[in-house]
Amino acid sequence: MVTSTSAATRSRTSVPGFAEAVFENLPRTDQRRWAHVYLQSLLTTTGKKSVRRLAATASQSPTASQSLHQFINASPWDWAPVREELARWTARRMTPSAYAIDLAVIRKRGEHSCGVHRRFVPSTGRSVTCQVGIGAFLTDRDLAVPVDWRLMLPGAWVKDPDRRRRTRIPDDIGQRPLEQHVLDLVDHLAPVNGAASVPVLADLSTEPGAAALVRGLARRNRDFVVSVPGSLPVVAGRHLRLTPYSGTGESGLVLTARSLFEIETGSLARIETIAPGGGDARPTTVLTGFVALPGTAPARSLLPRRTYRLFALRDQARRPAQLWLTNLTHSRMESLLEITRLQGRTTETVQQLEDDFGLADFEGRSFPGWHHHMTLVSAAFACSRLGGTGNGPDGPPAAA
Repeated sequence: MVTSTSAATRSRTSVPGFAEAVFENLPRTDQRRWAHVYLQSLLTTTGKKSVRRLAATASQSPTASQSLHQFINASPWDWAPVREELARWTARRMTPSAYAIDLAVIRKRGEHSCGVHRRFVPSTGRSVTCQVGIGAFLTDRDLAVPVDWRLMLPGAWVKDPDRRRRTRIPDDIGQRPLEQHVLDLVDHLAPVNGAASVPVLADLSTEPGAAALVRGLARRNRDFVVSVPGSLPVVAGRHLRLTPYSGTGESGLVLTARSLFEIETGSLARIETIAPGGGDARPTTVLTGFVALPGTAPARSLLPRRTYRLFALRDQARRPAQLWLTNLTHSRMESLLEITRLQGRTTETVQQLEDDFGLADFEGRSFPGWHHHMTLVSAAFACSRLGGTGNGPDGPPAAA
């Protein structure tokens, strides 16, 4: 069941207290001080949040801008421990219902920002020049807090030695498909107590790697609700749960996910009517059926293959809309629908990060600089929504 924690019951903390907790793993005193400055400036600077304007908010010193730029772009601090602590801090102050994955399409001008490329954006129907961040959010009914990020790097970037050197892309970073980035994000959440057990929520409805993501999550024994493309091949059949996989062929009907709901036999899928709830003014019609993925058991195995539930809302034209695949086969449909609605919280957060927290205001010309900025932006959002936005008794740190 999806739960939430109201803002009134969430514990409050000052910005200095938040900064001390989240940035405690930074090895140097000056790094922790400048992290606090950057955080405080993101919270208080109005308008565009360039490094120059952030520095002007924090200090009148003519060297503040250079120092802040150095901290974000050149200082060799590791963002991973900071994000792990941010996730732990967040998980203690909310009751996450899902670990949701969403994309941040950060529009850019020119070709110098790390990972910039042309990308078609299905929601707008246009291609844009952009960086693409894959974000992981601890999410409940009211809020989605970003706690980790990956940067999409097209082949033109990872295969170009000059670009790699100029933007300081580490040697062990290569081109990775979206589903592998998602699995990396899932793996990095494992140390966070209480948050690693919630289902993974992701939209891969326009991506070719949905099956690979599902298999990867299943191998990790993670619960999930994943939006999949209608073209995804699935295996369906009345006795799917009991039929062993022979290895010589599929012991069921192989078809696309969307066509499961277009066959009028009545034996492969059924219709559920859900009473109004979750903001719905009228009952919801859901199409659902049990499926497997082709080839998900080793050859000549006598073990039954993994069974999933495929479901979709039926639109006004009586056709299946967005398709979802989950291994929560025993959950009530009302609970599954509540989980899918959480995707809207991440979309709202990405827009807020861009509008109010400077997500798109950083040039992002280096790989470390992009990750440093995204870490601080995420921390500022968490502090604003779950902590306190005042300066606390000690005020902001001096910007020397």
